[in-house]
Amino acid sequence: MATVGSKIVAEYFGTILYQRAIYPSEDFNLVKKYGMNLLVSSDESVRAYVRQILTQAGWLLAKATNKLVMVLERWQFDIILKTEEPKICNANKDKSEKEIQGEIAAILRQVTASITFLSELERSTFNILAYTQGNAEVPATWGDSDPREIVNAERVRLRSFTTGVRVDTLVSYRADDSAGAA
Repeated sequence: MATVGSKIVAEYFGTILYQRAIYPSEDFNLVKKYGMNLLVSSDESVRAYVRQILTQAGWLLAKATNKLVMVLERWQFDIILKTEEPKICNANKDKSEKEIQGEIAAILRQVTASITFLSELERSTFNILAYTQGNAEVPATWGDSDPREIVNAERVRLRSFTTGVRVDTLVSYRADDSAGAA
């Protein structure tokens, strides 16, 4: 997670921030990656925040972190370690780089496509929650939080990605009440 996994999750976060218009589009740069165009935040404070969280979570992952949640709607990234599910994680160890990049590109396209069914955001800020084991030593800058669950949420499970670490993605959102009104 500290390397490949955290970079991928950071790219998920960047895609979500752009697609949900949390920051102006001019705060993003277009880069070619995984055979597709990807928008990356050029705002150094945003990049530093995400980098800090993912670095700390990656450091903890070997022992304690098992879920990261980006709170806009509720983008949940469940992290399954090789030690927890060796059959799942080892099944993909012989993938070529092209296959891995294809899977990442497919997930990023799915994240982008999922924006079409999400309701309008009520706020334009985000938080990242890291779920850890109860006995984990966490950085002093981290604090406890409620899980930020969405009441009566719609949930959509997105594709998974596995290369020694498996990342399952789920987005929960409040359905637009006016969508069914005539």
